[in-house]
Amino acid sequence: MDKRLFFLLNMAQRKLFNHVDKACEQTFDTSVTQLAALLYIVKHAGCLQKDVAKALSLNKSAVTGLIVRMEKNTLLERVVSEEDARAIKLYPTPNGVQKTLDLMPFIDQLNGVFTDEFSDEEMETVFKFLNFIIKRF
Repeated sequence: MDKRLFFLLNMAQRKLFNHVDKACEQTFDTSVTQLAALLYIVKHAGCLQKDVAKALSLNKSAVTGLIVRMEKNTLLERVVSEEDARAIKLYPTPNGVQKTLDLMPFIDQLNGVFTDEFSDEEMETVFKFLNFIIKRF
């Protein structure tokens, strides 16, 4: 058994992301990153691009391209803020909202892969470990 922690975390993240991204493209005709952003925008309608960038830990240029692609795919619309004409607020379209509703069973299925394989105690350890990494770094 390989015990190189950083290597294993990196490889697990890459494999999981690629697997889920491919599944999202096939099932929803949308990338996993667009769906993650969409989930945030649906929950925080009227948010700004910088809010999405912070939530997904993406840089400004990556989010700009992401938002353009999402608007082109009719997942969201950009609206000039009435309070500050320089600010653009993001709102999900009906198509975007429907995608998130369609996505929820898929997320439950993905989570089930882990929760079916590990005990509740083991999952608590995994949650503690992953939250430690997120908070620490």
